Amino acid sequence: MEITIIGGSGFIGTNLISDLQESLRYTVTNIDKAESSIYSPLTQIADIRDKAKLSQTIKPSDWCVLLAAEHRDDVTPPSLYFDVNVAGNKNVLDVLDQQGIKKVVFTSTVAVYGLNKPNPDENFPAEPFNAYGESKWQAEELLRTWYQKDPENRTLIILRPSVVFGPGNRGNVYNLLRQIASGKFMMVGKGNNKKSMAYIKNITGFIKYCIESGMSGYHLFNYADKPDLTMNDLVRIAEGAVGRNLPPVRIPYFFGYLGGLCFDILARLTGKKYSVSSIRVKKFCANTQYDNKAVSNSGYRPVCPLHDGLTRTIETIATETVS
Repeated sequence: MEITIIGGSGFIGTNLISDLQESLRYTVTNIDKAESSIYSPLTQIADIRDKAKLSQTIKPSDWCVLLAAEHRDDVTPPSLYFDVNVAGNKNVLDVLDQQGIKKVVFTSTVAVYGLNKPNPDENFPAEPFNAYGESKWQAEELLRTWYQKDPENRTLIILRPSVVFGPGNRGNVYNLLRQIASGKFMMVGKGNNKKSMAYIKNITGFIKYCIESGMSGYHLFNYADKPDLTMNDLVRIAEGAVGRNLPPVRIPYFFGYLGGLCFDILARLTGKKYSVSSIRVKKFCANTQYDNKAVSNSGYRPVCPLHDGLTRTIETIATETVS
């Protein structure tokens, strides 16, 4: 089976290629604007904003896994989200049509729901709170339109992962866990807000499951590993993993958010990017829980319990911090 991965040089893509490489059934091609640090021989360089280059690199295959996206919180200008996540994906779909590729897995995001929503399932209305979430929602709509043009012969699986974490990641969760592991963490707010999270090997395992189980038609899945943890739960797991009690200091949300705004201003003045920002404080203190019954009903069983995934990740980060 031939699988084309668009945007496979990043965190999710690298782990997905690793999972697929465990089986001799798959021939994998990675197309990305950046070279893969591990799977360079499988990688061809192309930016999804360059349709001509995509036409040269995308070849006929059984499945396309579409991972490419602008997703950082501090992307500037914000129009870049739409240039990549919407216009870029439109280019990909046009080339898939040229090459006769009819099966697509697309990774969207739970950011399409907005913040502090009551455990939304897949039928919950979209209400993105930032440009990233809005751009991914528009990309979903493009893909649904593509599917509806030939629903008898096409397959579209859209995944909306909650925050994805694991060893090797360098995103927001990594920064948070690194602060906890180093003992420099201070809680903002009361810490009772709950977070849905997705361990990397569970989300890539689910993508592989979707392909192997022969899913057809249109499917939309939230992905979150359960149970949801409060920020206080997360700190307790981290303390157990590193064998250290963290300072009991808590910063009221108002002052934490004000500090984030100060870093926003500093970033604009200096042109530098900082690990603290108002949007990150807002997301940190928000309830972000998502229903995962559709995944459970699909028959998929995660390969690693959430607690174990967190422990592995924190232990890896603690080793990096010490070294």
